Amino acid sequence: VAGRRESTARPDDADVAVALAEATRARGGRVVATGGCFDLLHAGHARTLAAARDLGGDDGVLVVCLNSDDSVRRLKGATRPIVGENDRAELLAALGCVDAVAVFTEDDPQSLIARLRPDVWVKGGDYAADDLPEAPLVRSWGGEVVAVPYHAGRSSTRLARSLEAVSSPAPVSSSATGGTL
Repeated sequence: VAGRRESTARPDDADVAVALAEATRARGGRVVATGGCFDLLHAGHARTLAAARDLGGDDGVLVVCLNSDDSVRRLKGATRPIVGENDRAELLAALGCVDAVAVFTEDDPQSLIARLRPDVWVKGGDYAADDLPEAPLVRSWGGEVVAVPYHAGRSSTRLARSLEAVSSPAPVSSSATGGTL
């Protein structure tokens, strides 16, 4: 595809993402990072990631900090994630706007963020930038925290509920079968 950048992502390797961030800064580019579970990719994710990547400009990179399966389970419950971390990382790395994916095992990405030292930390507009627990850390080295526009009606949890509804057989009533069974 014309204009598409080749991803340097090795989805399971935070060291690769950190090296990419350091190389980008060394050449004067901007490092943008975002994070989340990305359990079921949807249009809201795609729009948020594209907006985050745009904040890096032509010389910048976007690194996605991805919750591990264990981290997702602790945050969202035993039935999540629906899609495993390797597949989630591979899907994210395949997006043209994503330059690297780094999986973290903690409940929040602060340890990974401290290693990446992004110039910009991005979250969707369903978060207030000043309320993010990562904000003080990112700002400690002069980074900025940005909330990009929220895309209402799009969420992995909503998709998961829809999947549950279509995969659970509806109870059969006796009137639907024409009487007794």
